[in-house]
Amino acid sequence: MMPMEEKVDLESDEEIPFSASATRKKVHPFDSEINIASHVDMSKSWILKRIQMGPLRSIYIVLIKAKINLLLPFGPLAILLHYLTGKHGLVFLLSMLGITPLAERLGYVTEQLAFYTGPTVGGLLNATFGNATEMIISIYALKSGMIRVVQQSLLGSILSNMLLVLGCAFFSGGIANHQKVQVFNKAAALVNSGLLLMAVMGIMFPAVLHFTHTEVHFGKSEMALSRFSSCIMLIAYGSYLFFQLKSQPNLYSPVDEGGVNDPEDSDDEEVPEITQWETIGWLAILTLWISILSGYLVDAIQGASDSLNMPVAFISVILLPIVGNAAEHASAIMFAMKDKLDITIGVAIGSSTQISMFVIPFCVVVGWCMGQPMDLNFQLFETATLFISVLVVAFMLQDGTSNYFKGFMLILCYLIVAASFFVHVDLEKDNN
Repeated sequence: MMPMEEKVDLESDEEIPFSASATRKKVHPFDSEINIASHVDMSKSWILKRIQMGPLRSIYIVLIKAKINLLLPFGPLAILLHYLTGKHGLVFLLSMLGITPLAERLGYVTEQLAFYTGPTVGGLLNATFGNATEMIISIYALKSGMIRVVQQSLLGSILSNMLLVLGCAFFSGGIANHQKVQVFNKAAALVNSGLLLMAVMGIMFPAVLHFTHTEVHFGKSEMALSRFSSCIMLIAYGSYLFFQLKSQPNLYSPVDEGGVNDPEDSDDEEVPEITQWETIGWLAILTLWISILSGYLVDAIQGASDSLNMPVAFISVILLPIVGNAAEHASAIMFAMKDKLDITIGVAIGSSTQISMFVIPFCVVVGWCMGQPMDLNFQLFETATLFISVLVVAFMLQDGTSNYFKGFMLILCYLIVAASFFVHVDLEKDNN
């Protein structure tokens, strides 16, 4: 018992001096410093909270956080050079560099909006706003009467999504997940392949009619067939949307892999970084800024072709779509590396389907309203290129699996297409 009592006494002796007045006098000044420091910390935390919850955080996330935003100043610089100098080649290159981060940010903001709308509507929004850059450039070119630029840039966007974007995604995903076979929903991919083949049919018949000289009314039958086919393609795309969203939504559910990746999927659960109204505001701002820069980009195309000694066909089919597809390219590769190939297919092939079945017929109808002779006759070389590319991609998708070699082959196919258009002279442009 004695050792216990001594221990209690010792503890009481230690506690009494700690509460004595002498020590209190030392605590008071230190307390005031703590209070001041705590007030400073509270004010800092309040400021941080205001930044985190307010528009400043939204500006930081959208315009500053991503490294690609380093290219944003090239847009205003292109506008300045347009008025100060006559160097169309430089204005074209700077406009392309300025639009690239805007297209990528537009895709990011659309993904943020998808958190509030659900995955199916979000995927549709992603494809739609992902192609907003191409639509804006096309409408500006249509107003300027540059019909071949519209046709070739939209064709190039389809080829870029099918071959380059999907190829890079398959290649990156295959390297990142080399220890397993990546799979995706084969049924949904085949539906998209069927729609792409239907688009090829709609584009091919006006070209065949033109080059076989079998029109009933020369010059008029081809245009009438193009406008009729465009309306049919728009109806088909609307039916596809109904089929995807309402009738058979289960067809587009991701492939289950036995729950192997459940822990990773739970870690990868993302939350929106900006609010719903902020996403809508940013969509409007980015779309407006892209439309402004697109006007300067289109105006500089012919001058850039002359100064850079580069065919207009190569600029339209290869360079312009790379700018417009920046968002698709980044997101498709990211999802493939995370082994979410169904989203990758939806972004790359879904975007190609939307351009071929909606954007191209829409431009024909808009040209009809503007009085511009926009038709579906993309000329023989371009139509053959599209037909072969769609066949190659359809064969790649038919087994529902992906690996890095498939991606490598698609990239090589795109390099062949790019080289073909670099040595291709668009003689039909002068004849029309």
